[in-house]
Amino acid sequence: MEILNENAHKSVKKQSISTGGKLLIGLTGGIGIGLSIVCASFVAPAFRKFCLPFVPATTEQIQNVLRFLPKNANGKLLDIGSGDGRIVVAAAQHAQGLKADGVELNPWLIYYSRLAAIRHGVGQQTSFFRRDLWKFNIKDYNYVIIFGVEQMMQDLEHKLIAECPRNAKIIACRFPLPQLQPTHVIEEGVNTVWFYDLSKQNKLS
Repeated sequence: MEILNENAHKSVKKQSISTGGKLLIGLTGGIGIGLSIVCASFVAPAFRKFCLPFVPATTEQIQNVLRFLPKNANGKLLDIGSGDGRIVVAAAQHAQGLKADGVELNPWLIYYSRLAAIRHGVGQQTSFFRRDLWKFNIKDYNYVIIFGVEQMMQDLEHKLIAECPRNAKIIACRFPLPQLQPTHVIEEGVNTVWFYDLSKQNKLS
């Protein structure tokens, strides 16, 4: 009888370990899949023709952008590749008559940006769109902010000229537009900001 009880105890213990192991494997697998889904949103853009990596704007860069944005500005502003939304939020706080939008491909950054806008009290003044920037229509925007990469600036310049209103203001950070002539340039290095007024360009083509 004792032998039977001991064998039964071992059987139950083995089954318990087996069940626990299965739960652990399932939990680990679920976490792995979740991480893969999240990471894919950050890695996928690297396989596109132009990679616009997420590099948060510094405090200095934000302040330099705002120097070109009048406090009484109105109309619509677009941040191309808006990342975590800090430029859009700062612009909305700076010029309360402005409707500030961001376009971004990463869904997690879009969710974060929307929450950040609500937290800073500008949720009604801002919008964030998960779109491919090359397919996003920018014809209604009076101000466009760009944190780009060097390889994309020429194609982006063509899109801006073709779609923006003729009096639009372009604020480029980190890299300048190759053909348009800036009206003002401030700072240097990574904090450089180029300001373009399309109404003052000699040739828009």
